[in-house]
Amino acid sequence: MTIIDSEYADLQTPSGLMRTHVFRPSAGGHYPGLILYSEIFHVTGPIRRTAAFLAAQGFIVAVPEIFHEFEPLGKVLAYDAEGTDRGNWCKVNKPLAAYDADTRAVIAFLQAHPLCTGRLGSLGICIGGHLNFRACFNPEILAGVSFYATDIHKLDAHPRGLGTGMADDSLERARHGAIGGELLMVWGRQDPHVPFEGRMQIHQALEEAGTHYQWLEFNGAHAFLRDEGPRYNPVLAQQSLGIAVELFHRKLGQGGLAAAPSGSAETRH
Repeated sequence: MTIIDSEYADLQTPSGLMRTHVFRPSAGGHYPGLILYSEIFHVTGPIRRTAAFLAAQGFIVAVPEIFHEFEPLGKVLAYDAEGTDRGNWCKVNKPLAAYDADTRAVIAFLQAHPLCTGRLGSLGICIGGHLNFRACFNPEILAGVSFYATDIHKLDAHPRGLGTGMADDSLERARHGAIGGELLMVWGRQDPHVPFEGRMQIHQALEEAGTHYQWLEFNGAHAFLRDEGPRYNPVLAQQSLGIAVELFHRKLGQGGLAAAPSGSAETRH
């Protein structure tokens, strides 16, 4: 299936225009929508290739530039020390409410897209995994996938958090049942950014809330999904993306086909 990857839309948000890159199948028809949240480096080559892969499975994929308040439209940060420092500065200087408002803008864009069925999911990587986690607080998001989501957990020895003041409420909201759709959390056990204790905080919160979720841990490093650099693990990337696509097809449907029900009646024996 050929992918058209040259489209973009500049969406109006309370904090300014946000460029959103759109990847979709070239074949006619209607498709479910996905939000893809990038790493701190914006819409890099690996992110574009991940978006193209997802679009080829039968989705309209919208990739917002998450730091549009601080960077020119279309800006991509390099995978180096300077790009990392800049991305981390943006991460903790953008107000939390602005992240959430951006998500609402992309949801509205996809719901109004003439080729979208209106059934929506989301997927995020690194900081994008955290943004996906928060996107799942929106009832329109029926399925969400977080790859090694950073800064959700709270450990006293290493302050973490998203947005100005690093005082996000993501863990607390999840613990109180804010996630209504189905969630897939994917982790690398050798990821120093999210240690065992941090992962268990998130796991416990989802359990306490009775969230409908899957939890996958692989022997992999942080950024094992990124197809550039020494940490890339193509086998784990293929396996975990396959599970993500299965979730999206099951919850969102395939094009004009109806989505499968989330559960079935159990017969007692």
